[in-house]
Amino acid sequence: MNRDDFKRQDESPDKLFYDGPRFCHHIDDPARAALTSFYSTELEPGDDVLDICSSWVSHYPPDWSSTRTGKTAGLGMNDEELRENPQLDSYEVKDLNVDPTLPYEDCSFDVVTCVVSVDYLNKPRSVFEEIGRVLRPGGRCIISMSNRCFPTKAFDIWLRTNDLEHVYIVGSFFHYTEGVFEPPVGKDISPNPGRSDPMYVVKGVKKS
Repeated sequence: MNRDDFKRQDESPDKLFYDGPRFCHHIDDPARAALTSFYSTELEPGDDVLDICSSWVSHYPPDWSSTRTGKTAGLGMNDEELRENPQLDSYEVKDLNVDPTLPYEDCSFDVVTCVVSVDYLNKPRSVFEEIGRVLRPGGRCIISMSNRCFPTKAFDIWLRTNDLEHVYIVGSFFHYTEGVFEPPVGKDISPNPGRSDPMYVVKGVKKS
């Protein structure tokens, strides 16, 4: 991959694109349920969690939200959407394509999640370095993806590749964050192949 692979059809400021709230779901009901079910096996009550590219929903299990003892922070592009997310304790509005620095201390979180938005990050290496920085040793980063996107804002190589190749692209983001993550693991959690939206996750664990 080279720098041109991360160019986009629409290079106008993302702040303008995300200025208005979108209170809609970007994947269908079965795909969302599959992701929530996967999170139920990954999230522990004491985890401190950061949801990047967040919105008005984070897809975490409802029962986990009511029993957790850790904090949950969100970082996204639209204040109104983030304000309506009931699973966040706090949030920050920030454009990671302008400044990929995460506004959190080193080793602040046990889990970082990103739902169907990794394809919009035009500086993924810098973002993944930041994810590694804010994760505690042994912490998990869970990137989920489907085949839906805003094509004008997705980076070029994403639009030229298929679902399986997307998994490898995200795996490479972990791999080339040198010395930070264990080898990433990809999983197909699509609930109804061919009948509903696909859903894939790639998980990287920070080295202890």
